[in-house]
Amino acid sequence: MKTNRLLYLSTQQMVAYRWHSGEMVCEGLFAATEDGHQDFAAYLKQNPKSFFSILANVSEESFHIETIPFLQGADRRAIIGRKLGQLFFNAELTTSLSLGYEKTKRKDERIMLAALTNNDFFAPWLKAIAHTGTALSGIYTLPFLAPTLLRRLKLPKEKCLLLTVQDQTIRQSYLENGELHFSRLSPLQNSSIGGIAQAFSAEALKLQQYLTSQRLIGRNQPIQVHILAHTGAKKAIQNSCVNTATIQYNIIDIESCVKATGLKAPPPDSHCEQLLLNLLITAPPRIQFANDDLLHNYHIGKIRSMFHGLGTIALLGCLLFSAQLLFDAYTIAQESESLHNEAGLARQRYNSIVSTFPPIPTNNDTLRRIIDRYVELEKKSSSPETLYYEISRALQLAPEIELDSIDWEVGSREASANPSTGQTSTGNSMPRDSETVIVRGTLKFGSSANARQILEAFNRLVEALRSNPKLQVNALQQPFDIESGKSLKGGDTTVEDAKPRTFSLQVTRKVES
Repeated sequence: MKTNRLLYLSTQQMVAYRWHSGEMVCEGLFAATEDGHQDFAAYLKQNPKSFFSILANVSEESFHIETIPFLQGADRRAIIGRKLGQLFFNAELTTSLSLGYEKTKRKDERIMLAALTNNDFFAPWLKAIAHTGTALSGIYTLPFLAPTLLRRLKLPKEKCLLLTVQDQTIRQSYLENGELHFSRLSPLQNSSIGGIAQAFSAEALKLQQYLTSQRLIGRNQPIQVHILAHTGAKKAIQNSCVNTATIQYNIIDIESCVKATGLKAPPPDSHCEQLLLNLLITAPPRIQFANDDLLHNYHIGKIRSMFHGLGTIALLGCLLFSAQLLFDAYTIAQESESLHNEAGLARQRYNSIVSTFPPIPTNNDTLRRIIDRYVELEKKSSSPETLYYEISRALQLAPEIELDSIDWEVGSREASANPSTGQTSTGNSMPRDSETVIVRGTLKFGSSANARQILEAFNRLVEALRSNPKLQVNALQQPFDIESGKSLKGGDTTVEDAKPRTFSLQVTRKVES
């Protein structure tokens, strides 16, 4: 994870801090000399995995408010860049801040243009940063932190002045509607509490007179002056800063500012460097002075950190998935072991129960073969239902016929003798996988029936059975003897008209397994 480090740059030196959760530790002081620049470069090399932010507090700065037409996108950026080049010709560190739109039909935009004009002062420090490949997140100045500080302190958004002490200077910023409009830096000649109090009073009066001369405020318009000071210096400041008709002083304890900004340890005096540095990391301003070339390594570092974060998330996801798989495998192993134990107990119970059975007269293999044979025979077993259905269907076509008996059997059947004639039927033995019925019946007609009517009824029964191609029908006994050696005469029926005519049929069907 990247570490945030803060660099406080003043006219005399560069001070490096390591920041973590509101705590700041000073790691080095580097003088604005050639040796100090070399030591600073060595310090940067020792911390290649950190993000650095510079907070500059220098007097070589310039502010200018311009009005531009209502534009957006590339056109707006082009006109702002052109105005920055016109106002600050040689300045390399420039920026702009929108102050809102005018309430006119054109809706012109008011923009503050700012620049750090001393390129030679910043060059050695920026060269060391570029040479070491340090990730620079931005170059900020104290004035642009003033709006954020007022919002954190929940002060009203009216015209006001903000006065703070840093190193050996007093920063004075003019804000209107919560936005910065002007700022200046004054050297502090006397660092004692009384000297700081007198400097606050004198600088506030000077800045009020300057703003009046620039017509930023009215001549007799009162203005609020907010002063950040330590509790120990509050009484001395109150004695020096006396309210007048045009200046109203508001002394704010620096301890309350520490709570509002989230700094863990309050400073021991009225100096606000650490307070503003903590505010820089927790609520950075919207604008900064570094260009894209200076921010290149920072953007690369951000992308690298993003990929590292995605890789970490993916790794954690894989670890969680692996843990889930391991847990599932452990659960399955436990269930398998439990089932194995249950199977062993069931096997023991089975063996104990089997041991109580009486001995069987044969071995297990023979018994298994017998059971398999029984199952096979059971599958091939049949019932007379199908043949009975066919016989019933055929009898509907010959209502003169009455059945005497039906004999059903499965398997082969040799040709049987005719019980009435004593002759043997011509049927062959049937396959083992077939079923056979012997149908015996009687044809009953009145006294007026002749032999042809009787034979016609018998033939209807036979044809009805033969209409099913799966049935094989053989006539074992016909109502009349119509062998080829005999002739059927009309007189044959006159003697025995009232005698019933019996018949016998053999119907065979192949059993489908």
